[in-house]
Amino acid sequence: MAPNSVVVTMEKPSNFSLVELNGSDSSLFPEKQKGVSPKQFTWFLFLKAHRVFSSLSWLAMAVQTMFVSAKKRIALSEVSEEEPKYRGRLYRFIKAFLVLSIVALVIEVVAHFKKWNLNLMQPWEVQGLVQWSYMAWLSFRVDYIAPLVITLSKFCTVLFLIQSLDRLVLCLGCFWIRYKNLKPKIEAEAHDIEDSSSFFPMVLVQIPMCNEREVYAQSISAACQLDWPKDRILIQVLDDSDDTSLQLLIQDEVSSWREKGVNIVYRHRLIRTGYKAGNLKSAMGCDYVKDSEFVAIFDADFQPNSDFLKQTIPHFKDNPELGLVQARWSFVNKDENLLTRLQNINLCFHFEVEQQVNGLFLNFFGFNGTAGVWRIKALEESGGWLERTTVEDMDIAVRAHLNGWKFIFLNDVKVLCELPESYEAYKKQQHRWHSGPMQLFRLCLPAIITSKISVWKKANLIFLFFLLRKLILPFYSFTLFCIILPLTMFIPEAELPIWVICYVPIFMSLLNILPAPKSFPFLVPYLLFENTMSVTKFNAMVSGLFQLGSAYEWVVTKKTGRSSESDLIAFAERESKSSTEEKILRRHSESGLELLSKLKEEEKVPPLKKMKNRLYRKELALAFLLLTAAGRSLLSAQGVHFYFLLFQGLSFLVVGLDLIGEQMS
Repeated sequence: MAPNSVVVTMEKPSNFSLVELNGSDSSLFPEKQKGVSPKQFTWFLFLKAHRVFSSLSWLAMAVQTMFVSAKKRIALSEVSEEEPKYRGRLYRFIKAFLVLSIVALVIEVVAHFKKWNLNLMQPWEVQGLVQWSYMAWLSFRVDYIAPLVITLSKFCTVLFLIQSLDRLVLCLGCFWIRYKNLKPKIEAEAHDIEDSSSFFPMVLVQIPMCNEREVYAQSISAACQLDWPKDRILIQVLDDSDDTSLQLLIQDEVSSWREKGVNIVYRHRLIRTGYKAGNLKSAMGCDYVKDSEFVAIFDADFQPNSDFLKQTIPHFKDNPELGLVQARWSFVNKDENLLTRLQNINLCFHFEVEQQVNGLFLNFFGFNGTAGVWRIKALEESGGWLERTTVEDMDIAVRAHLNGWKFIFLNDVKVLCELPESYEAYKKQQHRWHSGPMQLFRLCLPAIITSKISVWKKANLIFLFFLLRKLILPFYSFTLFCIILPLTMFIPEAELPIWVICYVPIFMSLLNILPAPKSFPFLVPYLLFENTMSVTKFNAMVSGLFQLGSAYEWVVTKKTGRSSESDLIAFAERESKSSTEEKILRRHSESGLELLSKLKEEEKVPPLKKMKNRLYRKELALAFLLLTAAGRSLLSAQGVHFYFLLFQGLSFLVVGLDLIGEQMS
């Protein structure tokens, strides 16, 4: 027997066996440790229970708050007036898909708990008509439906990867621009020229506006303070407002600046056709426009810095092929709410990556409609402003490109403007921005094919500019993530891989957010919101491509008239001190009663007021569809798919109940 061992003999060998304990085995005789007292153990349990109950109470409170808010929104809401698109085919399709998915979910729940499985059951084990019907459906699904869904999902995945590759190439181009510090440069002679008439060419500044009471004064003031010789600049205020009182206020503002020595004129059309394009076309028909060489265009909410013309006009010097100089937008309200933050991410990527890369390497990009300077000769040779689409800016840019004109984008020159703060305004803006390009593509395709530009430029226009970025992007975003993904939850044979719904989208969203690094905490909301907006963009793309009625809708984006915290506060304070005296002395030819009535009318302008919340039926239908698919995914224990569908469904629900952004009238 081994030394240091103990032999224990039990009296009942039937129940116990001989056990030899080796004294050298310290694991059997651990050292005596300090025990935990019952009081400490009790407090430990109380602490754990407190944390659990705190988490549960917080979660319950959050759910209750969201439920109460949603209930209040529904009670005070009204169906969006922008449609009856919800009565159209897309809404009916989504609603039918939702009904089928709910029925399928109920059947799947029953089959799950009764353990009906096609692979585990033999034909003679099937009992009852319901079970037989379910097993027949499974067999039909595997043989006929799954192959079609797999084919469609692969097609959309290929489009998704092509578009992702395009974005990656654009980002690499942007990194190269930063690494090499590439940017458009002004020739040195343009600064040292002594001939003031050539260095300061005649510039026409146009400010088109329509019923924009909140911002007209800011835009006119900023344009009138541009640092340019007064005899070499003419400002046109192109007012399409149908509000007589607002027309008087704008005329009064124009007269005020004219009395200060500014060369400014007011124009109002009696026949308001063609929206913004018709307004600009009418203004370019004036006789005095022939005296100008360049035209700068600013929408009513844009406020250029005083040195804007000195930073843009010199690029035209000794560059006769240059037709457009486009500046970047900067936003006074980008941190106002979640909606404006998400818009800022998109537009920062658009300007810093898309516009800058295309401008530097291709000398072509879509004109943004404002904050740009055109050579008037380029406008005239390209056919001028046309009223055939709702994207007159892109229209003139494409036609100028086909005529051989080059464009420059200045990423360092920024012009202040506003972002839409309400989802209603943003949705209408996005519908116009995504239906117009498809209208234009139908109209311009023959001209592109027969133009004299190089084959590479034709391919870039057709396949990249129009098809990939304007048609394929909204198509696969909606089809892949809002239709195919929930469909595959009920057809598991066609399940999408995780990298399609998680890894690649997150990586692409990360690339999109790089130009706005402060917005990195909003990465996940941005990804979900972009998928949520895909239904609006897809609907707009289809309406523009097939010339549906909604493709020709033009609604002026609502503005709030916010000023920047740096550049405009000082101006506002300076203007407020002498506003009363200046208004009284503005127009001596008017009678005192007439002027007094105008001042009172201006003072009684009602502030922006909260309006009733809206319900967006397509978004709500998709919310319930995705949540239903999330329930089906939960039965299959698909972790990533479940969480994606859950949060994407909640994102659609938040937007459908108008819980994002402000509600302004």
